[in-house]
Amino acid sequence: MTSRAVNEGHEQSSQAAPGTIQRHPDEGHPPPLETVPVSWKGCRESPGGLAESPAGEEAQGEDSPTAAQLDVLRLRSSSMEIREKGSEFLKEELHKAQKELQLKDEECERLSKVREQLEQELEELTASLFEEAHRMVREANMKQAASEKQLKEARGKVDTTLFAEFQAWRESPTLDKTCPFLERVYREDVGPCLDFTMQELSALVRAAVEDNTLTIEPVASQTLPAVKVAAVECGSTNTCALSGLARACRHRIRLGDSESHYYISPSSRARITAVCNFFTYIRYIQQGLVRQEVEPMFWEITRLRKEMSLAKLGFFPQEA
Repeated sequence: MTSRAVNEGHEQSSQAAPGTIQRHPDEGHPPPLETVPVSWKGCRESPGGLAESPAGEEAQGEDSPTAAQLDVLRLRSSSMEIREKGSEFLKEELHKAQKELQLKDEECERLSKVREQLEQELEELTASLFEEAHRMVREANMKQAASEKQLKEARGKVDTTLFAEFQAWRESPTLDKTCPFLERVYREDVGPCLDFTMQELSALVRAAVEDNTLTIEPVASQTLPAVKVAAVECGSTNTCALSGLARACRHRIRLGDSESHYYISPSSRARITAVCNFFTYIRYIQQGLVRQEVEPMFWEITRLRKEMSLAKLGFFPQEA
């Protein structure tokens, strides 16, 4: 019922017939209904006077998704897309890792083969070296045995005259160079070794060696006064006083108590030293300081004579 019909009803009741008791409109009746505004949009009036909404629109409102549902659908779609992309990324990374692992396995296999090859080569080389070492030891032993045999044969074939002369000198040691033993050594070794170009100085040096009064000392840093011998300037450190050759002289000699010094080359020093070593040894024998048998003494004398021969030929240690 509309508000219009209600109002008409009130008006009819207020116009009642005369003689009837009129009541206050508010007495005995409920309060009038308030007018409620009704939206007529989308409604149509039915034959009975009621507005109806289309049933199709209600059904459409029920079937259409809400905004929250749409958001959920979007989130689900984004989540699935992310999972798919993540799965593809992980597959690619897994493929890369598998490929790298395969390459590393191949490299490890190659290195393992190289190691095995090196180990095999090392074993072969070690075996070869051991074999070569054993062969060299065998050859060295054979050479040593042959050398010892030759030495024994040589000792058995030593000139009996030389050994007899030394043995005779050993029984009565003397420094007299007229005895057969020293006469031979003077003639074959001492004389040639001390035979220098400057004959006058050579004779003085030999006499000083025999008397054990010759002194050899290294050249000092300061400049020393020049000394003339046989019209040759002997005070220069660049000229040997005995050979007269231009040589770097790192030593000088002094004869007896003389204050004169003569600069000598390394070769001249080596020759003088070899002769001095020989005379030192025979003096030790003469003084009874050598406690050996005759044969070891003879071989030491032979070695000293060899040193004099080498020095005469120009072979001497570099420190000389």
